[in-house]
Amino acid sequence: MTGTLKEQLDSITPALREMQLRKEERVKQFQAVQSQIQKISAEIAGQLEYDDSSSKILVNESDLSLKKLEDYQIELQRLHNDKNDRLQRVEKLISTVQNLSATLGMDSSTIITKVHPSSNELSGLPRNISDGILAKLNSTVESLEEEKHMRLGKLHHLGKALTNLWNLMDTPYEERQLFFNITNLSLSTAEISSPGSLTHNLIQKAEAEVKRLDQLKASKMKELFLKKQFELKEICNRSHMEIPSQSEMDNIIDLLNSGEIDHADLIVTMDDQISRAKEEASSRKGIMEKVEKWISACDEEQWLEEYSRDENRYSVSRGAHKNLRRAERARVMVNKIPVLVDSLMTKTGDWEEERKKVFLYDEVPLLAMLEDYRMLRQEREAEKHRQREKKKVQNQVVVGQENSSGSRPSTTSRHFSNRCLNEGSNNATPINRRVSLSIQQLQSSSINSATQGISFMKEAKKTHTQMIIARTGLASHHREDAASVVSTFSSPLSP
Repeated sequence: MTGTLKEQLDSITPALREMQLRKEERVKQFQAVQSQIQKISAEIAGQLEYDDSSSKILVNESDLSLKKLEDYQIELQRLHNDKNDRLQRVEKLISTVQNLSATLGMDSSTIITKVHPSSNELSGLPRNISDGILAKLNSTVESLEEEKHMRLGKLHHLGKALTNLWNLMDTPYEERQLFFNITNLSLSTAEISSPGSLTHNLIQKAEAEVKRLDQLKASKMKELFLKKQFELKEICNRSHMEIPSQSEMDNIIDLLNSGEIDHADLIVTMDDQISRAKEEASSRKGIMEKVEKWISACDEEQWLEEYSRDENRYSVSRGAHKNLRRAERARVMVNKIPVLVDSLMTKTGDWEEERKKVFLYDEVPLLAMLEDYRMLRQEREAEKHRQREKKKVQNQVVVGQENSSGSRPSTTSRHFSNRCLNEGSNNATPINRRVSLSIQQLQSSSINSATQGISFMKEAKKTHTQMIIARTGLASHHREDAASVVSTFSSPLSP
């Protein structure tokens, strides 16, 4: 560089001024970046009032390099991201507080303002995003969640109590409908978000309703118990099962009146008894159907015996053809009785083996009843067989006496013999006297057999069992045989 100092100074002055301008510009850049860094840092720290005048920003002019400026810009970007993240977290927490408050029926504005006034949009203050505010908001959300969980549990308990009381007392649908929003609540707190679904007012209404129903339950418990007792008796009666003793039921009523027994436990116990009775009745169904068939067959057997004794059963009269058809059906049913009894005894034995208990029919063991019936039937068949053999012998005696007389009786003598049969044993011929004696013996045998049947029936515990055993009709069968003997003896003498 040549020339005087002044000339040299004038030559470098523009460059120096340009460098000075560039430095000032770089310093302003540093100041702007550092100002933003300090401002965001103050916001993150919770300082709502911040003086961002550049005069207070001290820039280290010893290092104004682009690398240093880039470092400051990176720090500024990190702070911007942190600020945005905090703002989002604060907004999310405030929204959660608002939703929970609406569900619980609380004033969200008051709750949020208690956390910090800036959290309320109505305050007009810049949003505080400090760690302290985030912690307070988190704590508030947790507190509201706990309150929600507690209220939900309480309402579930009340809803269950309401349902039990409704079912217990058969509450009308119209009364239940008022509290369906309680009884239909989900068990998950996450699914409960509708406004006003967990308010204090709702809980108080549910508590008042439970209290009212509890008082009503105490007054109606005896009625409910008697209703369930009647239901249990109906189930037992339909299946001819053993019914709980009346003295036991009376003791329970006395405990109810004295308040010494828990109402809910009592109803649960009765429901269990009803459930067990229904289950046992279901297991007895197949056997009971066969018992009904057996009883029906015994009824038809008794009717058939009475019908067989009717001397006018073949006469032309109104309804005679119907009786004939019924008699045919009755004979089919009666012939099936032995097989039916054997099948019934087998099924009953299997049932007792499976259940490890005796099958009672009106408090009488069914197997014992069937066995006695079978024995009586065998005795009756044996007696009928003896009577048939006796009748054959008597017929042979009559035929022998007729052969010894050498000729058939005249029409007059036949009419006379018929009159003698009708007049009785006082004016009867020797043959007819023997017939009358045979009839008396058969009647005496019938009376003895009937006496045995009656003595057995007296040992039975239930009237129904007596009716079943009585339907075996031993005496009537003997009387039928006696009538057939008379018919046999009369036939040769008829014109």
